[in-house]
Amino acid sequence: MNLIEVIGISKVYNMGEVDLRALDNVSATVERGDFVSIMGPSGSGKSTFMNILGCLDSPTEGRYFLEGVDVGQLSRDQLAGIRNKKIGFVFQGFNLLSRTPALENVELPMLYDGVAANMRREKALAALKIVGLEGREHHHPNQLSGGQQQRVAIARAIVNQAPILMADEPTGNLDTKTSIEIMELFQRLNGEAGITIILVTHESDIARFSKRTLRFLDGRLVSDEVRG
Repeated sequence: MNLIEVIGISKVYNMGEVDLRALDNVSATVERGDFVSIMGPSGSGKSTFMNILGCLDSPTEGRYFLEGVDVGQLSRDQLAGIRNKKIGFVFQGFNLLSRTPALENVELPMLYDGVAANMRREKALAALKIVGLEGREHHHPNQLSGGQQQRVAIARAIVNQAPILMADEPTGNLDTKTSIEIMELFQRLNGEAGITIILVTHESDIARFSKRTLRFLDGRLVSDEVRG
């Protein structure tokens, strides 16, 4: 069974008198343990596609199955549970709480689950160690470099041991050297921890770190390239 399967999904936004078709009859699958990059020019539908996969948005048409479950049939609470338990998110802007140290930023997803404080700390420290930030747990975001802030965000995304990690332009605010380090970290999480990674990027050099690239144009999936 595929981890993710979308069948004929479309997304249409009503812009007054005009309908904008952001996705147009897209079908694709993602296997467990895959590392997929999603590419395309601005307005191609790549971010809309990832938002639907991440249960942040829903398609206007078509069906989305996650681990065999029809996502379109789930309640808002069930979708929130998926976002907390099954999917970790990493964004270009890091989205860290500026007045909160790294450790507490990583603990945030566990607060929603009512995890005991000692367990939150233990799991957050372990996640920070995995991303190479052992000893930086009490640093605030303004005391960390951009790459270190993104590592905190990645630690937060994996702390609940979600099987899927979704990253939207995660290297967009980073220099080339730091971008490579972050992508090598994603490769390690994919290869060693078996986390399925879905990453949106507009940079071919970044996409090369993935096992597979889906290319979008004008809302359509135009190619599916698998690397040997």
